[in-house]
Amino acid sequence: MEKEMKYHEILARSFSQHDKKRFRYAALVGCFIVTWCFCIVFKPYLAPLSVLNARVTIVDGLKLVMGTQETNNPQRPYVGIKETYILCNTTKPRSDTCEMKGDVRIQGNSSTIFVLSLHDGSNSSWTIKPYARKGDESAMQSVTSFSIKGIQEQDETIPKCTKRHNVPAIVFSVGGFGGNNFHAFTDVIIPLYATSLQFNREVRFLVANTRSQWTTKFKQVLDTLSRYEIIDIDHDNQVHCFPSMTIGLKKEDRKELHTDPTKDFIQFLGTSYSLERSTAIKLTNSSIKRPRLLIVSRQKTRAFMNLKDVIDAAHKMGFEVIVTEMNVNMSQVARLVNSCDVMMGVHGAGLTNMVFLPENGVVIQVVPWGKMEWLANTCFGEPSKAMGFKYLEYKISESESTLIDQYPQNHKVFMDPSSIQRKGWGVFKSIYLDKQNVNLDLARFKETLSKALQLLHE
Repeated sequence: MEKEMKYHEILARSFSQHDKKRFRYAALVGCFIVTWCFCIVFKPYLAPLSVLNARVTIVDGLKLVMGTQETNNPQRPYVGIKETYILCNTTKPRSDTCEMKGDVRIQGNSSTIFVLSLHDGSNSSWTIKPYARKGDESAMQSVTSFSIKGIQEQDETIPKCTKRHNVPAIVFSVGGFGGNNFHAFTDVIIPLYATSLQFNREVRFLVANTRSQWTTKFKQVLDTLSRYEIIDIDHDNQVHCFPSMTIGLKKEDRKELHTDPTKDFIQFLGTSYSLERSTAIKLTNSSIKRPRLLIVSRQKTRAFMNLKDVIDAAHKMGFEVIVTEMNVNMSQVARLVNSCDVMMGVHGAGLTNMVFLPENGVVIQVVPWGKMEWLANTCFGEPSKAMGFKYLEYKISESESTLIDQYPQNHKVFMDPSSIQRKGWGVFKSIYLDKQNVNLDLARFKETLSKALQLLHE
């Protein structure tokens, strides 16, 4: 026994301090290897584990169904993490949206979207009208309503996929007022840009209430945002399956023709239509080239009654004048507007094409009679400034309005336009927008044209 103890003492002294550390590290590594081997060998026999169950939550108007689950099925032992969620936001003033991820299926002609979940108790449903003018009943009446259903995989009512896609989808409507150029941009094109730009063209558009004329008109924009063919979802009888989907377009505020930053959208349009001019003409005292003035003409309402006199006056002041009615060929319109430095017109959808002006171009809005300064500023005044343009406003007097030939001067139409406004949009529109043309006071209007020239000198 004594010899054995001496032997251990001698053995212990024979190791240096460094050798002892090496021995401890080797033992630690050996334990790790044994543990790892144990897990590999016995993993297939472990019982199924549920990491997280689905839950339904409503927070400040956000309807959320969320679940992340990892399962180890004895028949499929290497199933990885599968994430499924539905996030619906109904708090925004202009649009409702739902974002879905997982196994998302849309049955087009039934206007129904299914989101499959592995979790118990996750059956929920929502209804969305994917058009960014929420609250306007007249606009929303013609917008398809989609049902979104979160259901369990075991549900026998789930439609089988007939067409599988490996890119996300965006579902939106071009109904409502989408046929009007102003509303096409403010309600659809700009929100679509804000919603889809993140996908770098790897996204598919599913369009409701579509019209062939609409998709043809905006083909360049749609092709720049997505490299896939559009699906007319209202008339499609297939069950399309996607890894993720957004229904509704993001519109963060009530501002018209606005996104953040708006200048980036203007540059995007320049790319979409291959526009040549990035900035308007810079005039100097020695400039020979005339700045180009584009006059937006109208035929039915809010037309210039003395258009020829306006053209002559502008030409004498140094402008090259172009007069046009904006047609449906957006490529031609874009190139024409981009070739000009100043754009003028009476309040109306045609002014929306100012989006194609070069930076520092000048927008002149002629505001009809009827106390519609707020409307004019909301639709074109503030948006034009955010786009990088210079803005001028010309408010006509009652003597410049053709309403003077239809109503006596002591009528409420002249004495109290606010009382007409209080009768509702339909009455206001029928008088001040549908019955009114403009006869410009040239002496007064020349002052506005002179300011436009000054702005091109700055």
